[in-house]
Amino acid sequence: MPDDGALPGHALEGAGERPLGFYLHVPYCATRCGYCDFNTYTATELRGSGGVLASQDNYAATLSEEVRLARKVLGDDPRPVSTVFVGGGTPTLLDAADLVRMLAAVRDEFGLADGAEITTEANPESVGPEYLAELRAGGFNRISFGMQSARQHVLKILDRTHTPGRPEACVAEARAAGFEHVNLDLIYGTPGESDDDWRASLAAAVGAGPDHISAYALIVEEGTQLARRIRRGEVPMTDDDEHADRYLIADSVLSDAGFSWYEVSNWSTTEAGRCLHNELYWRGADWWGAGPGAHSHIGGVRWWNVKHPGAYAAALAAGRSPGAGREILPAEDRRVERILLELRLRDGCPLTILAPAGLAASRRALSDGLLEAAAYAEGRAVLTLRGRLLADAVVRDLVD
Repeated sequence: MPDDGALPGHALEGAGERPLGFYLHVPYCATRCGYCDFNTYTATELRGSGGVLASQDNYAATLSEEVRLARKVLGDDPRPVSTVFVGGGTPTLLDAADLVRMLAAVRDEFGLADGAEITTEANPESVGPEYLAELRAGGFNRISFGMQSARQHVLKILDRTHTPGRPEACVAEARAAGFEHVNLDLIYGTPGESDDDWRASLAAAVGAGPDHISAYALIVEEGTQLARRIRRGEVPMTDDDEHADRYLIADSVLSDAGFSWYEVSNWSTTEAGRCLHNELYWRGADWWGAGPGAHSHIGGVRWWNVKHPGAYAAALAAGRSPGAGREILPAEDRRVERILLELRLRDGCPLTILAPAGLAASRRALSDGLLEAAAYAEGRAVLTLRGRLLADAVVRDLVD
């Protein structure tokens, strides 16, 4: 990665035909959840490693420096930013004014497109009516609350610190603050969770009145506290059949409540309620990821930042890119990634991007009831409900 972050000349070819988004990573958490392997740090973990440079007190100013670097790297690229997504970590550990300041840096350097989607993730216990009102006044129009479950014993296994009922209250507070779009994140397949627990979580989420719900299967990542607990036999491992059953329950409950799936793990009540920023990822558009460990993609060039907040801040303070490395994606890799990502969408992927072996596999998937017949006749591979349950296997066959 060059010190100035300069991109190859071809990266911006045809950029005007692609939307541009920004992901702003906030790496701080009050406590570490047992299942999490994201690039996050508690105050204890940062103490003595990076000093003032790693502090969250001046983090907004540090990240804004990378936004200004992005402006230099992208030069006279005229595109305004279509989406901004602040994720973490727990972004709402920062003052609302800090999140607004980070957004202002993007707006000042690039401008925001008309109707730009501006999202932040939030821990239900770290926001209140005044905080949400300040975010809304500062330009945020979408918020995503980490609910995960409505059952206390499930939250305990996940090491989530919020109390049941608080995420639902947050939805009402966000609506009162003027947020147009609200998401609740749910996790299914936690050890010890029953079908009734999962139904209760879905009912609570739907009853809160968001226009978007994400439901993800718990993935036990090596190196996490949860993985160690399962290995020691303290909690049971959830099997694939249970995950499939929970997914079917989710799709049924959400569909009956007026939600429609548009990506394997995401449902919304309207097309306007979809997460445009995530769609930008799934459709291979351009985004700049600012913050420690954040990944970026511009015109087939992908790069990633150093992970530690102290090293990240030190690079920017020295006038260097915080990039740790990058790769230029060959055409074949981009084709494969396009299949991997677009097949997860309700619109599916065009059959024309499949290689001969993949096209043959698609015909087998069609006959096995894994792809929709009507969409296939129109030249697209779209997963059926059964196909969504076996999405990873279908993808493996189609990328051949």
